[in-house]
Amino acid sequence: MHVVVSKKDLLRILGRCQGVADKKSTMPVLGNVLLEVDGPDQLKLAATDLLLAVSGRVHADVDKGGAIAVGARDLFERVRMMPEGQISISTTEGAATTIRALDSARRYTLHGIPGEEFPSLSQPDENTPVLALDADTLSNLISSTHFSISTDETRLHLNSALFEWDGERVRMVTTDGHRLSKMEVEVPGKQATATMLIPLKGVLELKRLCDEARGEGGKGDEAASPIKMIQSGPNAFFQLAGLSFSVKLVDAQFPPYQQVIPETSERAIRAPRLALADALKAVSIAASDRTGGVKLTLGSGKMRFESESPESGEGFDEVLVEYDGPDVTIGFNARYFLDVLSAIDDEEIILGVSGELDPAVLRPGTESATSSYLSVIMPMRI
Repeated sequence: MHVVVSKKDLLRILGRCQGVADKKSTMPVLGNVLLEVDGPDQLKLAATDLLLAVSGRVHADVDKGGAIAVGARDLFERVRMMPEGQISISTTEGAATTIRALDSARRYTLHGIPGEEFPSLSQPDENTPVLALDADTLSNLISSTHFSISTDETRLHLNSALFEWDGERVRMVTTDGHRLSKMEVEVPGKQATATMLIPLKGVLELKRLCDEARGEGGKGDEAASPIKMIQSGPNAFFQLAGLSFSVKLVDAQFPPYQQVIPETSERAIRAPRLALADALKAVSIAASDRTGGVKLTLGSGKMRFESESPESGEGFDEVLVEYDGPDVTIGFNARYFLDVLSAIDDEEIILGVSGELDPAVLRPGTESATSSYLSVIMPMRI
């Protein structure tokens, strides 16, 4: 194989590939990126860890076809150190790969493996319907909910995000058993039906791809291209920003989240979001490292926060809020509250609480005609 490509184009796709390649796998081939000549003027790059896969193409001057797989991180680091401009990539019969800058003497040689030893990537059924969603919408869905996905990989139904497309409403729901987040957005004129349980690793990689697409679209007045979505067999496929990304969906039953969301709350408190976050962050410093618990007390016109730890002492602060009712004290994990306050961009939030053993519901202070967001946080004993 012998091709000449642009460093800038190659580095962009390599960055995504080396993020997916599995460097810790017992299968060394999964730590590689596949370089394969695809047509008269295209170089295809691909990486997979068998759960996720990403591929993309760059324009290339092709002198000789072929395919090679080389270490993803090693290749990324070497291409990054190349001077700007065109790069020559060539391979020998022994799978040695030479990377050379056309405008300088800099070059590297890497040991690779034949391209046919690289795992084949799943492809969607050609007859499967294609859905389209803009990158901003999908990115916002993920940003508002990903933090409440469980990191426990043995609980697959919680180590994932539920993505639902129901008519003109697109929804993402996550829970780790202690909290739940739900974001719903209206997409007028785009009727569709889909249900996917996307694993955490896939959610985070998809978020990075969405942000990259938004960055590309943010140049000038040009909007980001829509994301094409295909659910085919056990996989979901996404095409955006010149890349194809696939993820193996979780085969499990997501919890009945509607049953977790309280229908009503006895008390609804309107509070300034930034002041609330600042006070909670300050008081949480003195909270127990083991539980992160903070005591929240509602009083007439005030919300008080208290924390204590045998090692670090006590913390206290209060915030003025719109509330005129009986006192109630509830214990919560401070980080859970802070995650939600960071996800909401409204100036105010509405906190719904009933009793000390009942879950709290947080919502933006301003209702939107095209979107809705809420988070449920379970109390804890302090």
